[in-house]
Amino acid sequence: MSKCEGHIVHNWKVRWFILRQNTLLYYKLEGGRKVTPPKGRIVLDGCTITCPCLEYENRPLLIKLKTRTSTEYFLEACSREERDAWAFEITGAIHAGQPGKVQQLHILKNSFKLPPHISLHCIVDKMHNSSSGIRSSPNMEQGSTYKKTFIGSSMVDWLISNSFAANRLEAVTLASVLMEENFLRPVGARSMGAIRSGDLAEQFLDDSTALYTFAESYKKKISPKEEISLSTMELSGTVVKQGYLAKQGHKRKNWKVRRFVLRKEPAFLHYYDPSKEENRPVGGFSLRGSLVSALEDNGVPTGVKGNVQGNLFKVITKDDIHYYIQASSKAERAEWIEAIKKLT
Repeated sequence: MSKCEGHIVHNWKVRWFILRQNTLLYYKLEGGRKVTPPKGRIVLDGCTITCPCLEYENRPLLIKLKTRTSTEYFLEACSREERDAWAFEITGAIHAGQPGKVQQLHILKNSFKLPPHISLHCIVDKMHNSSSGIRSSPNMEQGSTYKKTFIGSSMVDWLISNSFAANRLEAVTLASVLMEENFLRPVGARSMGAIRSGDLAEQFLDDSTALYTFAESYKKKISPKEEISLSTMELSGTVVKQGYLAKQGHKRKNWKVRRFVLRKEPAFLHYYDPSKEENRPVGGFSLRGSLVSALEDNGVPTGVKGNVQGNLFKVITKDDIHYYIQASSKAERAEWIEAIKKLT
């Protein structure tokens, strides 16, 4: 991060930040180098974090930290990507003392599981409720007025208040899934720019400057996609493993969360759309003659679109079709690879 606001004189100063366990250190910069010892430190135990912080209208890249003693720190990043990356790591450090919290954050960021009693259609129907749904209104962005739109942060607030999500990170992921399934669409430069990100959890912006609207196709009768050819034999195998993973599409190369089911005798891997109520796979392939391998965690591997990295693996079928899949952790990735290898 580049700047923070002073406490005595409320001006903005460039600082070099280092995150260590439950402490955020910041240093003065001279000649492009940090000056030791640290100028100050923020103890993260008991802190609350607000991101994005919208208290300064002309500073959209802020993170706000409030310590246990109610001291407030305002930190400004150089880009949305940098802001969100710092917020994610700081949030993990804040909860580091609570077992499972850091792992839970990574699971929320890379995977999303809808409760079994909730479908995306149910959520969208409630959004359109005239009394308790999302209210659309004219909104302006960069001098242009967009009718029947709503802001990203309002959507996040609505999902949490209606108990569809437990926190803002989970709500952003759910909103991204709704957008991927064409229930919502971005409007204006701010929200459209986020679509270029390959990370599912960052495609929807929890921001008062990002505009969205309902997809026009929602009110039309939903015509089912051309059904894939599935023989009874494919689905007759014994279920060995199942779970939610992110998968890169073959045409648009975008990432979507799918429920994967691994079967043996015969060996097939099928994937299901969690937004659909019917229990029918949207795709699948035979594992006979397939190859499965983990991908490098450093950087974006070849063949992967967008800034998607970490916990990735690839399955190559005997017909040389490549499937890129992302698990929520290294342990989960290893479990899937081991289970698939046994059936190839």
